[in-house]
Amino acid sequence: MESSDRSRIVIYYAIWATICAAVAGLAIALIHTWFFSYHPGRSAVIETLFSGSAIAVAIAAGQGAVALVTGRVLAQLGRTLNYTLLLGLLIGLFDFVMDFLQMTVPVTEFGWIPDLIIIVVVTVAITVAGSRRSPAVV
Repeated sequence: MESSDRSRIVIYYAIWATICAAVAGLAIALIHTWFFSYHPGRSAVIETLFSGSAIAVAIAAGQGAVALVTGRVLAQLGRTLNYTLLLGLLIGLFDFVMDFLQMTVPVTEFGWIPDLIIIVVVTVAITVAGSRRSPAVV
């Protein structure tokens, strides 16, 4: 497999991981708005939903960047990403489960910095787990 093919796979994977993380975050924002937050009026509902959605998309963009950088490093090391569809779904599933757990069991909320570190480490781990050594080019 040529390096341009590996690069294309990495780019598509990063986009897919961003989409999966964003969908998970948006689902959590909806669940949080409707079931876990107090909102005295329509404007409060919209504000809660909008702020949660904006944060979810920002975090998803960060995860996509982490996936892109990790994939690029792996490609330079001669590794190819496999099962990228599944890897993106795993990232989204992890985000959903972590956010839902923190929403329903507040004692599991560590704060922004530890949460972001956990998200970065898990994104890197999932990406590395989905890479395989490329066959030698003759």
